[in-house]
Amino acid sequence: MPPASAQTASSAPIAFLDEIGEALAHGSRERRESMLRHVTDLFAGRAADYSEDEVALFDDVINLLAAEIEFHARVALATQLAPIPNAPPRIVKALAFDDAIEVAAPLLTKSARLDDAALVTVARTKSQQHLLAICGRETLSETVTDSLILRGDRRVLMRLADNAGARMSERGYGVFVGRAEGDDSLTERLGLRADIPRPIFLVLLAQASALVRERLEAARPDLRAEVSEAVAAAALSLQEESRDLSAEAAARSLVFSLHGTGELRDNYVEVFSRAGQFEETAFAISQLCDLPVPAVERALAQKRSETVLILAKAAGLRWPATLAILQMRAAKLGMPLGNLEQARASFDKLKPATAQELVRFYRARETASANKTPA
Repeated sequence: MPPASAQTASSAPIAFLDEIGEALAHGSRERRESMLRHVTDLFAGRAADYSEDEVALFDDVINLLAAEIEFHARVALATQLAPIPNAPPRIVKALAFDDAIEVAAPLLTKSARLDDAALVTVARTKSQQHLLAICGRETLSETVTDSLILRGDRRVLMRLADNAGARMSERGYGVFVGRAEGDDSLTERLGLRADIPRPIFLVLLAQASALVRERLEAARPDLRAEVSEAVAAAALSLQEESRDLSAEAAARSLVFSLHGTGELRDNYVEVFSRAGQFEETAFAISQLCDLPVPAVERALAQKRSETVLILAKAAGLRWPATLAILQMRAAKLGMPLGNLEQARASFDKLKPATAQELVRFYRARETASANKTPA
């Protein structure tokens, strides 16, 4: 025979059915709301004791009673159901999609009944206040954060950056870096995240102001070497005052011709690099990534190799061609070759979509810089 507690839990909702039917058929709105409070209190008081079938029964009853209830009653219902792990799922979802943020927020922030699909739908269709509420959840998946990063305003991005339980994909981080450009507070908060991938962190530093770099170094002593080297890399530029202009013109002509016929591929870039043809290599990467040649040259001249790896991945180059580029620039510019195993691991891990997203921001930054006119 089932224990007394189970009997009470099973029979309790049944005992209300007659009263509920009466309230629905003949009761005033006030009586419906009163009955809704009774049923919700009954569920909340012993929620852990109910089976999923019993929860489904409560779901049906609460949905019936909650139809056409006043705003204040919806807020009270949402607040009461939000912290209950096995809250009735249909009413939870209905309230979470409510246009009134006072109703939706408790559930968007706390309810374990909302899955990623529901949260993504809210992130794509509801107000920025709804997105802000989602950012307050204890944990967030990459699928949800990607949607928040794409559509969220600055307040959403700030709260998301502060949420240590929010996981972000490489692509999400790439988009986030682009959206943070020019915003010191957002850049700083993003840079302080413990899980930010190192290549993306260095890209973030490259666009950060000197003040933000100082703050990051002060807040995270473990990043001091990274910050210092990023600043040095950003300051490096290619110094070839005596470049042979005729050779440069010939290099451009060759690369443009190959690109125009669709023949400019991985193998040509590798041949250029192994032959030490710096101009041809830089022009080839600029064509494949649709970036200005000076931007590529600056990337090749940086002490660290992360930007080179990003450009190579975005250009569709394989590791042998990428290795040849690293070896060429080390020989040409007198740079240490560095840890090739680590470079290979970073290159393999980097996704083409992430690299292309980052290159898109490089391109936008170069375009904006080129369009600036002196005051």
